[in-house]
Amino acid sequence: MIVTKLEAILFAIAKPISIKKLSKQLDVSQEIIIQSIEDVKIRFNTPESGIHLIEQDGDIQFTTNPVSSKDVALFLKQAESGPLTRPSLEALTVIAYRGPITKPEIEQIRGINCSLIIRNLLIRGLIDEKEDRERLQPVYSLSMKFIKTLGINKISDLPEYESFNSNEQIDNLIEQTNTEDA
Repeated sequence: MIVTKLEAILFAIAKPISIKKLSKQLDVSQEIIIQSIEDVKIRFNTPESGIHLIEQDGDIQFTTNPVSSKDVALFLKQAESGPLTRPSLEALTVIAYRGPITKPEIEQIRGINCSLIIRNLLIRGLIDEKEDRERLQPVYSLSMKFIKTLGINKISDLPEYESFNSNEQIDNLIEQTNTEDA
């Protein structure tokens, strides 16, 4: 059961996570996490698998099989240059008008899981991720690259910025998320 949870977490977050943090989050010993990591490696780190588990300095992450690196790079280049989907545009708008904002807050406003959308926006360089020590989780905001692409000098130059940035209904949704997390 821990292996299943481990795989799901690694797939969903798509970035390195520490064994210590996994142990704490899943409420199991680090030894159990380490054994589960070995089980996942046996299952995935084969020439036939497109996914591998890598480990460095106590952090682990799912990654693609190095054999597929050229194909993945080509796909990512195409995805990076293609048009944004409507859900991506919606999430980007929420981040633009309400950032810095956490993933749960974005999801509360949009009503759906945004993990893959956020990852794609990060890959494209449209948003930045920073750790917020007060909130104890990453927050997302527009990247300088994207602000430059929009042709504005600062985020508050966006159309109707003040009305969306300080919208009472959105404030209530975000407050509801933060209350549930407490």
